Amino acid sequence: MARRARVLRLPTAGPQDTTPLAAAIDKGEIDPATIVAIVGKTEGNGCVNDFTRGYATLALKLLLAERLGVKLAEIERRVAIVMSGGTEGGLSPHLLVFCREEVAEVAANPRLAIGIGLTRAFAPEDIGRAAQIEETATAVTLAMKDAGIVSPADVHFVQIKCPLLTKERIEAAARRGATVATADTYHSMALSRGASALGVAVALGEVGDVAETAVCRDWSLYSSVASTSAGVELLRNEIVVLGNASGWSGDLVIGHEVMADAIDAAAARRALADVGGKPVAVLAKAEAAPSGEIRGRRHTMLDDSDIHSTRHARALVGGVLAGVIGDTMLYVSGGAEHQGPTGGGPIAIIGQIQ
Repeated sequence: MARRARVLRLPTAGPQDTTPLAAAIDKGEIDPATIVAIVGKTEGNGCVNDFTRGYATLALKLLLAERLGVKLAEIERRVAIVMSGGTEGGLSPHLLVFCREEVAEVAANPRLAIGIGLTRAFAPEDIGRAAQIEETATAVTLAMKDAGIVSPADVHFVQIKCPLLTKERIEAAARRGATVATADTYHSMALSRGASALGVAVALGEVGDVAETAVCRDWSLYSSVASTSAGVELLRNEIVVLGNASGWSGDLVIGHEVMADAIDAAAARRALADVGGKPVAVLAKAEAAPSGEIRGRRHTMLDDSDIHSTRHARALVGGVLAGVIGDTMLYVSGGAEHQGPTGGGPIAIIGQIQ
């Protein structure tokens, strides 16, 4: 038997809104048993206290547990759920539901392949450090195998949900005599995203061995396909590897490019041309250039004490990509530490071949 990847893009009316997914299941458009990952955008602030991510994740787990007649623990074992907070500007909250179905025939050419990987739960002192890099690299390798992707060159996007530090977690580590990478809970998000991205880079051979001192310091080290999002709602890394592989069927393919900066619309056009056909999903990273400039022009995203720069960056990149794609239902995640070059980030497009 061959496998076929399916991707459903569903709008949501709020973090708790599972109605579109429930309707698709009830109409027979999707078999909940085939769902292996859900990636989505919620309208929270994307910061440490963004509980819309956990709210949305719990709502999805409850729906799937009900429809499949299993306990929540079973859903946590079989489905990777990655919710990214922040729909600033015109970005539209939505879900991307990834399914793997068994079919009789294999496509003549490589098609979209999906692999899932999970790390162990991290202790607070592991976050942003070597343990997170190494565990992530191992899990990405296993996810590639799960997808049947042989060559790293065929991997076009690796989406990861990773944990962060809270004051409670920091204090728990201290009581055990352990030290954490930072006492700044917001900076812990960057460290976790960065360590996870470097784990992807190691797994795909984009970099060699990486010392934990490089995390959020050595910006020459990065992955061209990693997309990492930190949240308070989990302790492990949940990994979705997307690429093209033989042995799959269907009409979906994926391609990627790297945006050199936040206004690199040309990269999006190249990715769109590469996959051909109708765009089914767009996934991208965004960050405010640490230099304080975009193509020689000063930006003020890093000087705003009221709104964090990650929120500005999502709005900016979301607007640029919406102009190219002609749609605001885009997955744009803020904070691109070691995810593409400094000030830029990867963009992937899943297209439906006509």
